[in-house]
Order: sequence, then structure tokens, then C-alpha cells
Amino acid sequence: MQAIQKILNDAKQVKLLVIGDVMLDKYIWGDTSRISPEAPVPVVKVSSETYTAGGAANVALNIATLGAKANLFGWIGVDDNGEKLTQTITNQGVVVVPGSISKEKNTIVKTRVVCRRQQVCRLDSEDSPDCFQVTPYDIATKLAPAIKEADAIILSDYAKGIITTETIKQIQSIARPETIIALDPKPRPSISYTGLSVMTPNRSEAYKLAGINEDEISDFPAELVCKRIYEKYSPKSLIITLGADGMLLSENGEVVSKVPTYAREVFDVSGAGDTVIAALSVALATGASMLDAIHFANTAAGFVVGKLGTATATPEDIIAYASNK
Repeated sequence: MQAIQKILNDAKQVKLLVIGDVMLDKYIWGDTSRISPEAPVPVVKVSSETYTAGGAANVALNIATLGAKANLFGWIGVDDNGEKLTQTITNQGVVVVPGSISKEKNTIVKTRVVCRRQQVCRLDSEDSPDCFQVTPYDIATKLAPAIKEADAIILSDYAKGIITTETIKQIQSIARPETIIALDPKPRPSISYTGLSVMTPNRSEAYKLAGINEDEISDFPAELVCKRIYEKYSPKSLIITLGADGMLLSENGEVVSKVPTYAREVFDVSGAGDTVIAALSVALATGASMLDAIHFANTAAGFVVGKLGTATATPEDIIAYASNK
């Protein structure tokens, strides 16, 4: 508990920059009691609609909620959805890096239809990844000052176009040597994640990074996965989130520690990875040890997955949750 309290106290003094795929999460809440006569699908009677930050915007929102300074770069369109998103995050203290808002982009929106606490379907509205790429000029003119000022940088990759091999290399070349650069990856053949401070894939993403077919293996081969990821990408630290099995820490390709989950009940894992990398990076930026940072992130995620929809954890939430473990 002392380590958690110290991280929360020190968080007020650190500045983090989130770069990645920004989204607006829309929720349509309703109820259903019959099947449509037009097709074998439920008829949903809508009762309300709510909006929250998604993707990289949710990572930044998690950082701000924890009390740290959060800057965000990711394309936001000049449209109604972009206005809703900007208002949502800036009201909570997130600073949008100038130049993120573009008339040439459409805000990415994920719409979830929820009935009786169960997600019925999800509707995605987005342009192709080519539309969201960041040019070297964008990084040099819009992002460089924020990169140089950051105590930690989070690359929030949802494979929507912003995070590329070239983007990562240019950010690394601008950042101060001591700056933590953490990545939540969305593995794909066209991108290389080399030489980062921290990588936080989930189980499925770890298999892909390691080049292992998940369907052919019953038990998670932790040692093999960690060795292969290190051989390909050389992250200083690798943290694999394993859902109900907790988290695994690997350094130099070796398994260092396994931490059980702190979740007491799971309603929705949406955004759990965002909470993990946000809380972990905040803790590391304050100077906390890797194990203390993992315990801190595990506590925040344990609270968040007990809520329906993308959620964040306040310092009060984390202290209360840790006290009742």
C-alpha cells in the first residue's frame, strides 16, 4: 500500500505523452424482448446513448484520472464526434497536442449496442489506415516539443494508421535518452517494434509477436514466447497480460515474475489494456520499480474490469480497491 500511495503522490509531478489511434466510444443502451420478423436478430428498444474516450484517448484519460499530466496526439476530425471526444477528454484534464485536430480526417467511432449489461453488437466507423498516417513533417513540427518534454511516452497502437516502424524510429530519435517509451502493440507483419522500454501485449498479441500459432498450443509457453519476442524486438521489459491468469514480466528474454490478477469480478474487459499501460507508465515515470509498477497497474486494471464499458480508476478508487484485496 505504501508503494501505491507514493506512486499516486509522485504522479502529480510527471508528464506523459500518448501518441496513437484516437477513438470515440459510443454506447447505445436499451432492452430487447423479441426477435425481428425481418431477420433472426433482436429488436432493441433504445433508452439512452453515452459517449466516452476510446483507444489512445482512453489511455490519456486514464493518465489524467490518476493525477499525472497527460498530453495526447492522435487525429481527431472536425466533426460532431470529434467535438464530443475533445470535450470529454479536455474536461478531465487531457491536453490535446496542437495539430491533432484535422479537417482532412474523420473521427474514428466504435458504437456498442448494450442490452441488459450484454453487448449485442459493435459498429465501427473509420477510414483506411492510409488516411491516418503521420508524416515525418508532422512529427518534427507538431510533436517534437511534446516528445522532448515527456517523462514517458506511450504508443497506443490499434492498427488504424498512426503507429508505423518509421513513426517509432523518429520518436525514439527525438526523445531524451532517459525517457520511457512504452508500447501497447497490435502486431502485424508490416511493422517492427524494436528497442522499446516496455511492451505490454496480451496473450493473443504475444503469440503473434513470437510467430507462434495460438491454435496449435493448449498451454501458454511463457519461456518460448518471451525468448522469441526478445530475439525479434529486444524490449527492455516485456509485460504480457494474461486475463484471469494475471501478468507476466520478462526481461532479457527470461521470465522474471508472474503476478496473479487482482480482479474480483469481471463485467467488461473493454479498455483494460489501456488502463494497464497508462498506470504502468505513470508509475515508471515516477521512478517506481518495475514490480511496484506492475502491482500498481494490476490494481487499477482489477478495478476497471469490474465496471461495464471503458472506465478509469481514480486515486481514491485504487486505494480503496487495494485496501480490500
